[in-house]
Amino acid sequence: MKVAIAGAGVGGLAVGALLAREGYQVEIFDQFETPAPVGSGLMLQETGLTVLAAMGLRAQAEARGSVINRLFGRSVPSGRTVLDVRFKALSASLCAIGIQRSALFTLLYEAACTAGAAFTGGVDITGVDAQGGALLCRAGRRLGPFDLIVDGLGANSPLSMDVSTALPFGALWASVPWPQGEAFNDTALEQRYRTARQMTGIMPSGVPEAGTGPTATYFWSLEGDAYGEWKTRGLSAWQAQAEMLWPETAELVSELGMEDLTFARYRHRTWPRPVEGKLVHIGDSWHATSPQLGQGANMALLDAYGLYLGLRAHPGNLPAALADYLDRRSTHVRLYQVMSFLFTPVYQSRGSLLPALRDWVAAPLSRVPPAPAVLAALVSGSVGRPLHRLKLV
Repeated sequence: MKVAIAGAGVGGLAVGALLAREGYQVEIFDQFETPAPVGSGLMLQETGLTVLAAMGLRAQAEARGSVINRLFGRSVPSGRTVLDVRFKALSASLCAIGIQRSALFTLLYEAACTAGAAFTGGVDITGVDAQGGALLCRAGRRLGPFDLIVDGLGANSPLSMDVSTALPFGALWASVPWPQGEAFNDTALEQRYRTARQMTGIMPSGVPEAGTGPTATYFWSLEGDAYGEWKTRGLSAWQAQAEMLWPETAELVSELGMEDLTFARYRHRTWPRPVEGKLVHIGDSWHATSPQLGQGANMALLDAYGLYLGLRAHPGNLPAALADYLDRRSTHVRLYQVMSFLFTPVYQSRGSLLPALRDWVAAPLSRVPPAPAVLAALVSGSVGRPLHRLKLV
């Protein structure tokens, strides 16, 4: 069976490695001449880590990452705790792993290569012939036919036409050496908020490669239509804002240059046709959300494993295999799309009512049982029992 995978992201590389191991003829296409990661650090939850364990990669990911036991945030200037998620509230052994995207990319890329997947770079994919099993590229180029095409091109995939608008807030991201001293907790993702219009955070992100020092991922929320103005005003104006919101970050932000900060925008939408003929969508090309719940890479890994299980359970019967994939993944996807839609405006929005409710009502109630366990389940990705659907527990 010939499988084309569009996009060498987390989901594309994972499904490429899994299917190549099973003997499928896999070719991964990417716009870059040499596949490379895009983005800064991310959080691997128990869901994603369990998929990596099934691929034989969990120990390596944990060795490259940093243990995160807590998500913690304060509102400024009140100092009120408005986010406090402790994974141990759900299970004593539960934690997340903060990891640089480059480190995870390397693990999955090497796994796909070792399994026998082929890579073709410099391919600008513009569309698909879902019934004929062909990828369409610029200048009329046509790749295929393939028995199956996997769309892993992300939220802006040309294979799942976007029917949404971008979320109002994006974020500036930077990877930096872990700050010296005791100002930051190296086992927690910490955040500071001014209502819901300003948010900044620091996450421990492990070591990108052997022999390097520990890193952090720094992020700053920014309205999407304000990015041009942000660049025009210059770095020093933003640094003053960042230091006012979280004075302890003064030394860190003073060392950042424009070239260190990458701006990312986000979309919230669910593509209504995740399976079309010989085409199947995984990860953000099917279901895109804001990064507030930190589920992006984990959902992509779950999708990759669900697709692998469907194909393995129905050899030679593609419609049945893809229906099996949807059965395993659709409920979990819908749950987290809804929860992300409801959760995001509480921490990133232009309004003032939701942040006020967050500070004075939601935050205190979140510390009353069973709320701590529910929050830990939500953030760890276990709501909807996705690992049971994939027979990983």
